[in-house]
Amino acid sequence: MMDSKKLALLCRKLADNKKAEDIVVLDVRKLSSIADYFVIASATSEPHLRAVLEEVTEKLEQEHGLRPFGVDGHQATGWVVLDYFDVIVHLMRSDVRAHYDLEGLWGDAPRVGTRRRRKVTS
Repeated sequence: MMDSKKLALLCRKLADNKKAEDIVVLDVRKLSSIADYFVIASATSEPHLRAVLEEVTEKLEQEHGLRPFGVDGHQATGWVVLDYFDVIVHLMRSDVRAHYDLEGLWGDAPRVGTRRRRKVTS
């Protein structure tokens, strides 16, 4: 059994494989009893969202034998939630993510392994 932090970081890596944007891992262990970590990632379109969704679900199942306990939402709505029990993965179109502002709602949750990308200025 994979520990929840390792699973959350693996989900981040898999989303990154398909060029998901603004990937954030929130440690919600002290704030919620529903999960240990939230992984939040943005996609630019429905096809992009589908590609990220397939990468995460297929690789976790093929390589680690993990299937989500539940899946909610659909690419057409712009928000899909994958429930891996201790890790909840939110894959969202950028406009939907901005509207619901999960990072703001869970603002007290520490970010895990955040890598700051510097903007290149000319």
